Amino acid sequence: MTIDPLRRAAFLLGAAPAALLMAGTAGAQTAPVADPSVASDGQTGVGDIIVTAERRAENLQNVPVSVGVIGGDDQRTYASGGDDTLLALSGRVPGLYVETTTGRIFPRFYIRGLGNVDFYLGASQPVEIIQDDIVLEHVVLKSNPVYDIGQVEVLRGPQGSLFGRNTTAGIIKFDTIKPSDTFQSRASLSVGSYFTESLDAGVGGPLIPGVLDFRVSTLLQHRENWVSNSYTGPSADGTAVGQSDVMGGYDDRNLRLQLRLTPADGVSIEASGHARWYEGTSTLFHRAALRKGSNQSDAEPWDRVALDEGQQNPQAYNTYGGSVRAAWDFGAATLTSITGYETSSGYSRGDTDGGAAANYPFNGVANGFGQSQGRLRDLDQWTQEVRLASPGDRRFTWQVGGIYFDQRDFTEFDQRAFFLTTAARNPNNWVLLHDINTSWGAFGQASFKLTPTLTITGGARVTEDRKRTVLLKTANTQANIVTYTGRRDVRLTDTQPSWDASLLWQADPNVSLYVRAARGFRGPTIQGRSAVFNADFTTANSETNLSFEAGIKSSAFNDTLRFNAAVFTYSVNDIQLNGNDSNGNGVLFNADHAIGRGVEAEVTWRPVPNFTLGLGASALHTEIKDRNVFAQTCGLNGVQVCTVLDPFFTRGSGAGTTYFAAINGNPLPNAPKYSIDANARYDLPLANQGRLFVAGDFTIQGYTNFVLYRTREFYADGNYELGARVGYAAPNDAWEIAAFARNVTNQKNLKGVIENYLAAVYNEPRVIGVQLSGRFR
Repeated sequence: MTIDPLRRAAFLLGAAPAALLMAGTAGAQTAPVADPSVASDGQTGVGDIIVTAERRAENLQNVPVSVGVIGGDDQRTYASGGDDTLLALSGRVPGLYVETTTGRIFPRFYIRGLGNVDFYLGASQPVEIIQDDIVLEHVVLKSNPVYDIGQVEVLRGPQGSLFGRNTTAGIIKFDTIKPSDTFQSRASLSVGSYFTESLDAGVGGPLIPGVLDFRVSTLLQHRENWVSNSYTGPSADGTAVGQSDVMGGYDDRNLRLQLRLTPADGVSIEASGHARWYEGTSTLFHRAALRKGSNQSDAEPWDRVALDEGQQNPQAYNTYGGSVRAAWDFGAATLTSITGYETSSGYSRGDTDGGAAANYPFNGVANGFGQSQGRLRDLDQWTQEVRLASPGDRRFTWQVGGIYFDQRDFTEFDQRAFFLTTAARNPNNWVLLHDINTSWGAFGQASFKLTPTLTITGGARVTEDRKRTVLLKTANTQANIVTYTGRRDVRLTDTQPSWDASLLWQADPNVSLYVRAARGFRGPTIQGRSAVFNADFTTANSETNLSFEAGIKSSAFNDTLRFNAAVFTYSVNDIQLNGNDSNGNGVLFNADHAIGRGVEAEVTWRPVPNFTLGLGASALHTEIKDRNVFAQTCGLNGVQVCTVLDPFFTRGSGAGTTYFAAINGNPLPNAPKYSIDANARYDLPLANQGRLFVAGDFTIQGYTNFVLYRTREFYADGNYELGARVGYAAPNDAWEIAAFARNVTNQKNLKGVIENYLAAVYNEPRVIGVQLSGRFR
């Protein structure tokens, strides 16, 4: 996205005073939880982290669930280079991985190796996203940026007896900073490489003291185009070729208003409305960046691709939403109602083979796939949850509730097929689909203190999930004919129980031990996009996950060291998997089951008051278990273009030959064998009560397979990134200014592939900049 210098100057001139004004107003910043990222002068311990993993405010150390926490200030540091605020969280807590091959509009989440590689707009994911108690189910809604955030909680393992919809992998929960009865403000403004600018800010306080409070929050992110299109031949769709700096930019503008009304004692009503206006570039695929026999592509430039189609891969979405949360505490219990509505529309277009056909001949013949466009005409999601909960300070506590979920969308897919190896070009195929997903659930959980130090907890849920996909229209738009002969209306329904049980023993005031067992459920799934290739819908039945874990949560050395760890094992029956056919189209199917086992550990240590060190690590083994399931492998014009390491067989002959690999025993896609994250900060006190500081963060992940079958090309091993900050913090943390660098070493990491074209997807290059943050206390 390119803008003129006057508009850029207006952004900077407007954002900088806004940051100072919002941060510089009197009042303390009060997040809903403690922020572990702040190393304040004089603080000697690591402090408490308050979480709501069980829908109550509790000390992290007393919760019998594996929970990773990212503080608000840490989240803003990771995104200071203008990164996607969700992708920036990848690897920041053990067991969490995030990636995309569809730009900033469709992140894919994985917890403990469980996720979904499908890029279909109607795809189902086993990781649930919850923002301020609202379930975000659709993949586009899951891309809503996080800003003015208090903290992020990652709940690992199956969930369902308390939160929203059922999930087999876990929940990522975002809690924004809420309105308060004292005036509060904070802001963070960063400017960096590629004319990157980002403002994350919030301001609020009382409108009617004691009755009505407000908070206004915003996130404004901009980057200039910095990727050139080096292709100079004929374009199949009129794409402007041979131009510099035409891709890679974005404008992502977000606004949120929250109101809190307390008309009487024990009664509160919280209303929230938000909007997002986004324009940018969809994922760029670097065709033939990989070479057969190797996953190395160091020679491929970040800032240049050669695309003959796709109109420079544009992407644009508008999203709006609102919610009302009403609570009545009548002493014996609290009744809570949460109503949410989300709507979105937009499109994403791209050259899906990652390059011009003539530039990348195969066996001496030019060939290509063309451009693809997905357009979300209209998405509407309604959720209604009602919950009744006992007070949390009793020996016996309980919660019961129910939720209704309704999501409907109209989605277009347009595929321009362009095979130069055939005598004539295949014209456009186009489909219009209508997806409907309704669900209801009833849930409850109870805890009982058997002794003052031993607590047993049990929860249960029943869920009905209904899905329907209708093919409303289909056409070959150049020939004006209909060529699809498959199903046009597919309906799937399933009703399943979920449950969890745990035992927490507080061995002493500083050590807690727990065990937990849980069963999660993910409903059936329909893949309708295949109709654009004249292929029938594919479906997958429900999957269930049975998980066991045991953990320790501890603090030591006068609260200067916090150490938490967990070991786990799980088995997912009828696991839903997604492969590709010869057209690159996603194909859904079930495997018999998959297993996973591993260990996670997190340490926060403050050996001296002005130095804080955080470490996290996970080790993971996953394995698909089904001797009778096979995945179609890389193939182009009947030739296998990658090096498949699994046993495989072929079907067809000549240019129609397809290859299928046995995937029994293979790891799940995007399930890193290990990951390590670290962060550190040292503050040097000054005579004026201010501080100089230096801080850094680091992530690295082990072997990660990108597809269902094993190859020498489609994996990463040792991907890492380093971040650094050096700056000055004013007295009382009123404001700070820092020079920063994200991806300090300019490490190019392989993050994804398009198999048939040996195309690569990369991480963001190094960004160097300055960040100004303010928060008076």
